[in-house]
Amino acid sequence: MRLSSRLILASGSPRRKQLLQDAGFDFEVKTVPFEEVFPEDMESERVAEFLAIGKNDAYRKTLGNELVLTADTIVVFNDQILGKPKNEQEAINTLKLLSGEIHEVITGVCISLLETQHSFSCKTQVKFKSLLDEEIEFYIQNYRPMDKAGSYAIQEWIGLIGIEWINGSYYNVVGLPVHEVYQLLKNKFS
Repeated sequence: MRLSSRLILASGSPRRKQLLQDAGFDFEVKTVPFEEVFPEDMESERVAEFLAIGKNDAYRKTLGNELVLTADTIVVFNDQILGKPKNEQEAINTLKLLSGEIHEVITGVCISLLETQHSFSCKTQVKFKSLLDEEIEFYIQNYRPMDKAGSYAIQEWIGLIGIEWINGSYYNVVGLPVHEVYQLLKNKFS
């Protein structure tokens, strides 16, 4: 696919970078600081897209006339957003909360070029089996998921042994719904 401009992945996520590489995109990674804040009364389902748009606006001020892709992934359980853990104990508590339960992973994506901006959210339901305390502690100590919303990565050990099923895009749970990104780039920016 030929894009109208060079694609900039405005994200420090190694998972998003790998997914775009695996999909054959020609892109460059650039990052600028962005504080991930949102209104407290915002519906949880809207937060990821809101943050992706905010990141995109911040990057466009810096990057100018380039094709910019931003994204944000959140984990939602009982309408509560489970962010990146601040420490090991918070990661353990989060996985205990998700154990045996269904939660949602929502990734908001925003792509822009000049005055054109398109955004969307992708939602996937995830069901964990009941996790043993030893399994949770082993995962936290060996995989250190401190940079991951919900304190886990589906492609790591805990996902392999602990996730019973998903309803929706696997790649969305990894951090980027590549199929939807591809369609948006093809239809609006090529």
